Amino acid sequence: MQQRPVGADARLAAHPLDHVPGEDTWLALTAGYVDTFGFVALFGLLTAHVTGNFILIGSELANAGHGLLIKWLAFPAFIAGIVFARVLDNRLPHRGHGVRACALYMLQAALLAGYMAVGELAVPVTDADAPMTIACGLLGAAAMGVQNAHGRLTARSVVANTVMTGNVTQAVIDAFDLLFSSGDLEARRAARSRLLRTLPPIAGFAMGACAGAAGYLLASFWALLLPLATLCLLAVLARKTGTPQVGI
Repeated sequence: MQQRPVGADARLAAHPLDHVPGEDTWLALTAGYVDTFGFVALFGLLTAHVTGNFILIGSELANAGHGLLIKWLAFPAFIAGIVFARVLDNRLPHRGHGVRACALYMLQAALLAGYMAVGELAVPVTDADAPMTIACGLLGAAAMGVQNAHGRLTARSVVANTVMTGNVTQAVIDAFDLLFSSGDLEARRAARSRLLRTLPPIAGFAMGACAGAAGYLLASFWALLLPLATLCLLAVLARKTGTPQVGI
């Protein structure tokens, strides 16, 4: 029998059936993989972390570097991915979380497959401003825009999985409270629950980042088959999840 959650973590834990077990970690691994892959393959492009591209743009402006265009265009491509996700989700207003999540995964997978295909056609990628290079990067940014929009659109109980700053901050706070705080039992339970929820995505993102760099070195753009397969598997599994239910 499943117990009802208590404390401040109740909002996150009240919907145990609306997502695939381990989904947060697999999505974080995918984000770390694709983001690092793009950084290595496409002249420092960050497909999942738009803020980072602004920093790189400033750095390259200061050094009169090339490759500015692909980073500038990544932002509207990222926005386009979010818009595509919103339009698709709006077409499924009365369907359950599982169906909507499956549709978004398939959309992201299609964009990621385009990223891989165009990248292979562009090999060897030697010019950051070449049309094929730019098209490749924009498809990757659009794919990660869909992933960023995913949790917000379907209102599923997933944690942030594309940028780890917030998760690391919360994990440190919760770990500190568990180790050194003498607060009430309910607050400590909430901190422990959040910590157990945020640590796996953090680890997954770190592992994905290492794997993305290694994947590019070993298999070029074919290495994107790994996150592509992950998204397809998540789409199948998410389709089977139903309407969120409170523990009984």
